[in-house]
Amino acid sequence: MTGLRVSDFDFDLPEELIAQQPPAQRGQSRMLVLDRATGAFRDSSFAEFPALLNPGDLLVLNDSRVIPARLFARRTLRREKEKPTGRIEVMLTEPAGENQWRALVRPGRKVAIGERLVFPAPSGEILLEADVLERGLYGERLIEFHPVDDFFAVLDRIGHIPLPRYIHRPDETADRERYQTVYAHERGSVAAPTAGLHFTPQVLEAIQARGVEIATVTLHVGLGTFAPLRVERVDEVKLHRERYSLSAATADTLNRAANENRRIVAVGTTSVRTLESVAQKFKPGHLQPHSGATEIFISPGYEFRLVRALLTNFHLPQSSLMMLVSAFAGRENILAAYRHAVEARYRFFSYGDCMFSR
Repeated sequence: MTGLRVSDFDFDLPEELIAQQPPAQRGQSRMLVLDRATGAFRDSSFAEFPALLNPGDLLVLNDSRVIPARLFARRTLRREKEKPTGRIEVMLTEPAGENQWRALVRPGRKVAIGERLVFPAPSGEILLEADVLERGLYGERLIEFHPVDDFFAVLDRIGHIPLPRYIHRPDETADRERYQTVYAHERGSVAAPTAGLHFTPQVLEAIQARGVEIATVTLHVGLGTFAPLRVERVDEVKLHRERYSLSAATADTLNRAANENRRIVAVGTTSVRTLESVAQKFKPGHLQPHSGATEIFISPGYEFRLVRALLTNFHLPQSSLMMLVSAFAGRENILAAYRHAVEARYRFFSYGDCMFSR
């Protein structure tokens, strides 16, 4: 669909509807159910989700695990008379080679190529050091860490859960568990696949008891998902790449579902992006296990190859994710559903409520 502007995916959202905390108990969220063929919607709760699935459906989850990717560093002084600086925030976004990571640095203007960053523990002990190799736009840097015995163990010690910036509070101990799906397994995301945060082991058991098959894909959420769009026209949008993998078991399960014309239900836009990326490489029913990176951008006019139902959280205005759900369920349908969600005081974004489009 040509001629659309990023502003065509805007909506008014009172700030108080942006969820700052997860629900008291996982799975106790509200859910808006949308019929994408008619545009009709109704209020429900996530507790009803298993009952909305049919025997024979295939539910696809993203099993990526969030890493404590938000770090705080100090610059080492390059000249004897140089004044010490305040702390530098370093958000790891994607591994880029042995000991190398792409990162977002704030404040970016202070961090030049050739700088050395040191990452102290609360005790003051320096546990990590990194050199800045390249400088990109909007605070992006390529950094190389000095080797340590167990990099991720150090991250677990000094890193912070990378809560989105619209959550206006520091991360808490509870976020280490609540900003993670119960089925998270493959380490590598810097933001949670948030539609999955509603699931509990009991809900997954109830889904399987209905005769629904469950499969997992892996897409490591990175800059491509949460970076703001800086263009005016939808056809100018370019997303950062994100790493994904499709196992042999999941490829076989998807092929059987496609060949039997069974409904494939994606949990979250990251699952959608993975499924539709692999369906662009291989004909549905003939998928092959592989790993790769995707820059897929889904907007109105896109023809879905695999996904036939979608559970998501409510997304940011003028975001690529808002465009994806609009491509799936229709822009006017989505905007109408979002207006109702605002009026009905649903909770928005990562720790908020959800919507099931079918």
